[in-house]
Amino acid sequence: MAHTYLAYIDESGDDGLKRPFRTVGGNGGASHWLVISACILRATYSLEAVRWRDEITERMPEKKSRDLHFAKLSHGQKLVAVQTLASKPVRAISVIAAKNPIPEGVYTDKNQLYFYMTRYLIERISWLCRDHRPHAPEGDGRISITFSRRGGMQYDAFRRYLGRLKETSEDDVRIHWPVIDIDAVKARDHSTSASLQLADVVASSFASAFEPDRYGNCEPRYSQILKPITYNRNRNYLSYGVKIVPTPNDCGLNPQQQVSLAMWE
Repeated sequence: MAHTYLAYIDESGDDGLKRPFRTVGGNGGASHWLVISACILRATYSLEAVRWRDEITERMPEKKSRDLHFAKLSHGQKLVAVQTLASKPVRAISVIAAKNPIPEGVYTDKNQLYFYMTRYLIERISWLCRDHRPHAPEGDGRISITFSRRGGMQYDAFRRYLGRLKETSEDDVRIHWPVIDIDAVKARDHSTSASLQLADVVASSFASAFEPDRYGNCEPRYSQILKPITYNRNRNYLSYGVKIVPTPNDCGLNPQQQVSLAMWE
């Protein structure tokens, strides 16, 4: 039987922990934050995602391509992108890692921080599918997960990682496994999937709220506009659609980042 849901995952920032991180006005260096986001939709809307992406780019007649790369858009174009996406029948989930508080030597293996944060994302994706199953009776209740392909990432290794999590008896693994199809986890190139381009809009919007630009500024408006489609339970966002690691009090937030956080409390 076909999947009920589809999840498309992209990230903004990197999982590099080598210091120093980027500086205001500087070039190069690792990001201060890693944001991994999912755009989730019912499988019955899979073809609609292309139309949604095109609806965004058609409002930008100066663009030469339909491909959507949030980082390459102007401020006005970014507002158009999030305003359009916020009106669609999708849900967004973001996990956000502050890298400055991470002690050296904690994440030493390749992709270790990325895997760790993606586990939190998969947890929340599984809760969303479980919670919304009464409203989506078609299919088998499971979700197919597609990543935006990233260099150096072995997706068969990630499938094995999920398999190990599924077999563990540790209480802190809270994935609702009946909805997760590990064998269906795959990757595609960003340019080949309109749905991945929508996930990029989500990830980059939340990164803008916490990662300072080259002038030291954060921009919370993009993620704020996405609030109507961000997963929550009874207006609780920080436990569901927005997960910040470590706890916000331990992230060393500056005043602009505190404003970004306040929108979700």
